[in-house]
Amino acid sequence: MSNIQLLLLGLAGFAVLSIIVWVMVRPLLPVSRAIDGLNTFIGKWVAWALLAAVLISTANAIVRKTFDTSSNSWLELQWILFGLVFLLCSPWTFIQNEHIRIDIVSSLLPKRVKSGIEYIGHLLFLIPTALIMVYTSWPFFMRSLLQNEQSSNAGGLPVYPSKFIVLLGFVLLLLQGFSELIKRTAVIRGLTPDTLLDGHHGASAEQEAERLKQAIAEEAEKHAASIASAAKK
Repeated sequence: MSNIQLLLLGLAGFAVLSIIVWVMVRPLLPVSRAIDGLNTFIGKWVAWALLAAVLISTANAIVRKTFDTSSNSWLELQWILFGLVFLLCSPWTFIQNEHIRIDIVSSLLPKRVKSGIEYIGHLLFLIPTALIMVYTSWPFFMRSLLQNEQSSNAGGLPVYPSKFIVLLGFVLLLLQGFSELIKRTAVIRGLTPDTLLDGHHGASAEQEAERLKQAIAEEAEKHAASIASAAKK
């Protein structure tokens, strides 16, 4: 099958997915909530691995400086923990709308239009990318598992758990992409309040910029008042 045929087949598949979600969005909303709940639960617990990585990194540094020795297994463990947080917490970050976005133009658009942009992005970019990564990560992990692949560093850890984390991370991201597609469809159809792009924790970039602008203006006013007071004296 040629690349053009594969591309056309993929576009047809995503068109069918779009139609199914559009038609069955009401019964799919509980599925979206279940996916959100799963990724939120995983994200909140896995986030603690970041603390473990910091403690292990600190202990590694102290031992290396104090006793002039180190362990490759502990060094690799802190890398694995960081990768664990990055990959398994990314769907939770998506739910909270805390991922980095460049929205200079889209911030000026109505929320339903922004939901439409998000819908197209999820359907044509996020979900295909996650699918490709799951498809390629599975043999990547299985070869490592069957070979009982070990670290190339002396005293290092097995490699296949790290490769499984890559696979699992993109599976969860794929599920979250499907959940987001359902929610954007519900917003566009007017079935859900259009608050999905507002974020849950923390303000938007525009609000942060406005607060920073106000803080700078207040500081400038205080500085000017201080100079004026000193000049009067």
